[in-house]
Amino acid sequence: MKYTNATHVLPEKLIVEIQKYVQGETLYIPKQENAYKKWGTSSGGRNMLDRRNNAIKAAFANESTLQALAKEYHLSTETIKKIVYSHKK
Repeated sequence: MKYTNATHVLPEKLIVEIQKYVQGETLYIPKQENAYKKWGTSSGGRNMLDRRNNAIKAAFANESTLQALAKEYHLSTETIKKIVYSHKK
């Protein structure tokens, strides 16, 4: 977590108001809800998993077995079931 001195970024009136509630402590101010990114969007991890899952679904549709897919992708058969039977696109 990045630390920023409030006097460098906040107006003096706001600092005085905040000091009525807390003084000399570290205060965490969360991001706005719309500023959060979903897991893996910055690193590309989500995209990689989506491509893998789509490949698994396609192979299953072409009659690959759950056990063969589990072995090929190094996943449990239960995980393969969750992927192929999910209704998410």
